[in-house]
Amino acid sequence: MANSPWAEIREKFQAALALSRVELHKNPEKEPYKSKYSARALLEEVRALLGPAPEDEEERAEAEDGSGAGDLALGVPAEVVEVEGPAAQAAVRLAVLEFHLGVNHIDTEELSAGEEHLVKCLRLLRRYRLSRGCVSLHIQAQNNLGILWSEREEIETAQAYLESSEALYNQYMKEVGSPPLDPVEHFLPEEEKLAEQERSKRFEKVYTHNLYYLAQVYQHMEMFEKAARYCHSTLKRQLEHNAYHPIEWAVNAATLSQFYINKLCFMEARHCLSAANVIFGQTGKILTTEDSTETEGDVPELYHQRKGEIARCWIKYCLTLMQNAQLAMQDNIGELDLDKQYELRALRKKELDEEESVRKKAVQFGTGELCDAISAVEEKVRYLRPLDFEEARELFLLGQQYVFEAKEFFQIDGYVTDHIEVVQDHSSLFKVLAFFETDMERRCKMHKRRIAMLEPLIVDLNPQYYLLVNRQIQFEIAHAYYDMMDLKVAIADKMRDPDSHIVKKINSLNKSALKYYQLFLDSLRDPNKVFPEHLGEDVLRPAMLAKFRVARLYGKIITADPKKELENLATSLEHYKFIVDYCEKYPEAAQEIEVELELSKEMVSLLPTKMERFRTKMALT
Repeated sequence: MANSPWAEIREKFQAALALSRVELHKNPEKEPYKSKYSARALLEEVRALLGPAPEDEEERAEAEDGSGAGDLALGVPAEVVEVEGPAAQAAVRLAVLEFHLGVNHIDTEELSAGEEHLVKCLRLLRRYRLSRGCVSLHIQAQNNLGILWSEREEIETAQAYLESSEALYNQYMKEVGSPPLDPVEHFLPEEEKLAEQERSKRFEKVYTHNLYYLAQVYQHMEMFEKAARYCHSTLKRQLEHNAYHPIEWAVNAATLSQFYINKLCFMEARHCLSAANVIFGQTGKILTTEDSTETEGDVPELYHQRKGEIARCWIKYCLTLMQNAQLAMQDNIGELDLDKQYELRALRKKELDEEESVRKKAVQFGTGELCDAISAVEEKVRYLRPLDFEEARELFLLGQQYVFEAKEFFQIDGYVTDHIEVVQDHSSLFKVLAFFETDMERRCKMHKRRIAMLEPLIVDLNPQYYLLVNRQIQFEIAHAYYDMMDLKVAIADKMRDPDSHIVKKINSLNKSALKYYQLFLDSLRDPNKVFPEHLGEDVLRPAMLAKFRVARLYGKIITADPKKELENLATSLEHYKFIVDYCEKYPEAAQEIEVELELSKEMVSLLPTKMERFRTKMALT
């Protein structure tokens, strides 16, 4: 190295790093990688100035690798070997160049060449990978290979590289512990070397990236528990080291909440969502600070989109918590079971007593003021299942607030599917709130609100392009009318002498429910309008439920015309019989509608006798 123009090498290397950091959009439109190619040329010049790896280092690397580049052992080393002597230092500097060349080629979408350079980097470092001078570089090279193999969808290979990085970090922290050198320091004079604190910060950031990539790999491999654990650790570390982008962090935390919601871990889900709100709030401050004259319309679209996405995660939290409570308290016909409600009230004290110990076990985000800010948001939101109307209403109003927030961005023009899903969630919030309501008239009004928000969607949607969504909405509207009719019948049953107005209302609701169930069933027909002989798994249960409810609806029509009533009973029998016959032909379908099948068999047995008595009565009169 004494004969090498060391100052020129350092200068070219720093220039290459500066060019590597230039954002693509700052390059000419027709040459998006211009700065990358310029950086590559400088890196190759530096490599030429350094010369080839010393022969003894090259031979040792080849010997330790066995068969070479394609067979790198990924295990942790048995001992720490420090970088000592000119030959070792030259090998490490070449490894730094190979690393940057590898990343450069990956950035320009030349993956095979990128892989080759990164593998050379690992080969040169292999002997020293647990040393202070090389551990960070080795982990970064493996992280990049992990990403590369992940992009090739070779997930197990990616997993091997990333888990090797994690193991190396843990071994280094256990056996050495002091902050290692950052790779750039191999091209810095002694007086410009980084302080220990900066080294530690950079090394911890490298490890955080490693955990982040592992979380994605585990998610891809459907190892969801592990993916969530690594994602949680990543987010926690990003806050600890103040190394995060507020919007990205908040969306990742809100997304993680969905895992906890699916696991019914509502305390953890609430914590993730509360943290997302607090951190996302920092974005608003940043936008205001950067340009206080900026109007609402100038705020980046991405900000509003991410805000809407976080709002949708909150909606799912409120809805799932309410639905979970409903499942725990309903009887076999879907009504509130007072005994179950009483039992859950008795369990509430135990749940509250366990809260503190559960909280301590959970991974908490932030410390100091940030922790206090997150707790302040959490305290306004319940995580225990609501046990009465007032508790459910509290969650409903929170969910509805986020529905309005989500709809600000996800509008029908431009975001059709997202908008519809938000409206369907809003409808579901009303539906589950109605379960907790004891006043039948108020329950009717809630179902009416559902219909009012869902019916306009049918008008706006082209069934040719949105067939599945159309079916979902048709079925949901039909069910809302069906529930309203049941409630009106129950109200009428309590009256001594129901007036013509309520009879007319019952029949009107019945007719509307029949209309939408029939629209749903007709959507299953082929182009020749023939109903399928065999129903697919995805539509089997809803189709059978529709048939069952249509049968029941015809039996509930109130009419003074005996002939019309007999026709209605015949139509009802026809639909009940369809269910029984279908399950006899396809026995596997029976398990999808066990309750409805038993009732259908019963009605197929009873209705002919009832109809015969009716005919006899008609003949006599």
